[in-house]
Parts: sequence; structure tokens; C-alpha cells
Amino acid sequence: MNMVRWIAFGSLMFAAACDDLLGPNSPDAPANLTYQLIPSGSPGSPLGVLLTWDIPRSGRANAFNVYARSNGNGWALRATTTSPSFHDSGTPEQQYYVATRDENGDEIAQSRTVTIDLQANLPAPQGIGSVSLNGAIQLYWNANSVAASAGTFDHYLVYSAAYDATRGVCTSNWLQEGSTVSDGFLVGNLTNGVSTCYAVSAVTHDGHESQWSEARLDTPRPDGHNVMVYARTSRPDSSGFLFADEPAKTFGVVASGLRADLDVYVERHPDGTMWITPARAGVTMALYSSTPVSDLTAVDRAPSTTLVAGAYQAMPGYAYVFRTQKTTGVHFAALRVAYIASDYVVFDWSYQPAVGNPELNQVPVR
Repeated sequence: MNMVRWIAFGSLMFAAACDDLLGPNSPDAPANLTYQLIPSGSPGSPLGVLLTWDIPRSGRANAFNVYARSNGNGWALRATTTSPSFHDSGTPEQQYYVATRDENGDEIAQSRTVTIDLQANLPAPQGIGSVSLNGAIQLYWNANSVAASAGTFDHYLVYSAAYDATRGVCTSNWLQEGSTVSDGFLVGNLTNGVSTCYAVSAVTHDGHESQWSEARLDTPRPDGHNVMVYARTSRPDSSGFLFADEPAKTFGVVASGLRADLDVYVERHPDGTMWITPARAGVTMALYSSTPVSDLTAVDRAPSTTLVAGAYQAMPGYAYVFRTQKTTGVHFAALRVAYIASDYVVFDWSYQPAVGNPELNQVPVR
């Protein structure tokens, strides 16, 4: 009986020794097998997977066999390579391991098995917003993806698509704009007046991509800062302003207060106050808010109502929105007063060249 127990114990020890010689603990085994998914923009459907491992410390490795399986099926040889990496295109298999081959082509050890869970994603970024700029869009969003798992978060991917104004939807041709580790992204070199949709996803260290954020539509527009316009009674030649000078095809032009195509002009009342006044029948305006705004970019949209043809007193820090009729159609604009002197006003301005588009900063779209 004791002999039987000894034989059984010896068999177990022999099996363990063989496992050490042939398995992941062997000096001939590829160590630290890891994977990196390649995001495609479609969560759960990566473009492929990149497997990497360390060359065995024994120095006997001549090549490596890569094996894979899915759904509990048998292992299948996926590739043979002499490098310590393998790129498997398309939807990855569920499990992989790598076996070492010696100079005779015999397998002498194998790595541990890695299992890929395509559902191990972060939550989609929430609260995406944007700021319309001159030839650029500043995107921003909440840090909820990082907060959900700071240890696995790696970076964000930013996508864009053209906007179909006739149907009011983003087109299906989404492209990757870039990546960032911060919760903001500046898109530059844009054409003013052209609307674009944006969305963001979060990616883990091993390449799992989250669902996208909601889409955000924005349209860059020209703007200008620290424009000085005089009162008509002080300098008539510099008392008018055009958000868009159509004959010259330029934006933000200080001009003579006598031009027939002016958008607004500045006048000083007998009590010394300065007023911004629509210069023609095709221009109406409104006070943007009852309190000052910190910057011109705080003006998000021109209202569809409440614009009037009357003048408004210029007050430092306050913003005003405009509806202007041009030969191409209706355009919206804004200005924020920065400083008021005894005979001139200094302001920042923005103008939306997209016809009928009231956005001076945008809203989500479907």
C-alpha cells in the first residue's frame, strides 16, 4: 500500500516537472504574452490584435508558432514567425498562446494562454460640447470614462463626419481626427461656415474601445478682437462696421458711417452714452443676456426671436447678437463690448458665414 502511494506521488511530481519544462515556467517558453487590440471605431469589432512576448531566456528559440481558438474549439496554428510579435487581422480569436520552436522545428515549450474579452470596455464619454472658433473647433467632454476605471484608461479617439444640412443628420462617413489623453481636443485648419459632426470614444491600455459619445455639430466662423469703432460725431470715416464686406469678400471691416451696406454704426447720445445701432433695414439685434459674459465664445446661438431694429446702449462686458440680411441670405453675428471711451467703442465680434445658421457655438445633433 505504501508502495502504491509512493508511485502515485512520484507520478504527480513527474507531471509537474514536465509542466515546468514544457509550460509557461520553462526557460524555453515565451514570457509575458500580452495583446493590444487595434480600435476600428466600432466597439466590439477591432481591426485586429497585436500579440507580443519576450524571447525565451534559454536562447534556444529559433521560431514561434502562434495558436488560437474560439468557442471552446480545438487549437489551430495561426502563424509561424521569427519575431516576438504577431498581428492577427480582423476579429480576434478568444484565446491565444505561443509555442517555441528549436532549430530542428520541434516545439519545446509554450507560453501562458491569453483570453480576449471584447466586451471589457469603458463607458462612453458624456457631456460632449464645443466652442466655435475662427477656422477651428474646441471640443470638450466629461471625465466619466476615466473615473470609471483610471487604471485601465489609456486615451480618447476623436472622430468627425460631414453634416447633411438637407436632412439634418451626420453622414455615415466618419473619419478619425486624432487622439488625446486630455478631456479636450482642438480641431484646426477648418473652413469657416462648413458644419461638421464630432464624436469621442475612450480606449483602454489593451485597446478596448468604448461606445461613442453623442454626436456634436459645430460650424467654425470668422471672428476678430479689439476692433475700435468711433462715434459718428467724432470720426464719421471710422464709425461704421460690417461683419461681412461682400464686395471685398472680407470679414470684420471698419468703414465710413455713410456706407449704404453697413451692418451697424456707433453713435454718442447727448448724455455721453455710446450706442450700437443697426445701420439698415436688413439688420436687427438683441442683447444676448442680462448680465456680462466672460468672453465672445460664451455667445452660443443667436435667438430666433426678440431681435429688433432699434439701438442698444454699449456696456462693457455685455454681448449683442445680430441678424443680417446679405445678398446670399440671412446670416447671424455677435459682438462683445470690451471697452468704452468718450468717443469710441472697442469690441470683439464673430460672424456665421453659413446661410441661416444661428450657431455661434453649437448644440448636439442626432
